[in-house]
Amino acid sequence: MDLAKLVTAHLDELDLKILRLLMEDARRSSKDIAEKLGVATGTVYNRIKRLTEEGVIKGYIPIIDASKLGFELTALVLIQADGKFLVDVENEISKVEGVVCVYDITGDFDAAIIARFKDRASMNKFIKSLIAIPHIKRTVTNVVLNIVKEDPRVRV
Repeated sequence: MDLAKLVTAHLDELDLKILRLLMEDARRSSKDIAEKLGVATGTVYNRIKRLTEEGVIKGYIPIIDASKLGFELTALVLIQADGKFLVDVENEISKVEGVVCVYDITGDFDAAIIARFKDRASMNKFIKSLIAIPHIKRTVTNVVLNIVKEDPRVRV
């Protein structure tokens, strides 16, 4: 059985309730969660610790409006790469400043990248740096006009 299925198999309703509350507000204390769920604080603490050790919880970050920090442009870049070097290409791209997501995808393209930029010049520089990465055969860049929904939280 693969690890992801094994971890999911061990999640019970209390784990899911804890995760839901943390996704609403990751700053919420174990004590507050315990009071809301009617369980002991130690139980919540131990569950969160286990969920973190198992990699279900990867970390705690604020959800930031990138435009408020001057990142006015978001781009979706599709990439075709030489198949046997795809993982190397994706790993190289993941190190580039401004890259938010790197997805290994199916279809006509091999990877999809989400990246944020403060201006057109920085986006232009990024796109030209992609073309210079060995084993990239083709790129297609789409500029996001409006963000209708953007929420990294998983609903459980």
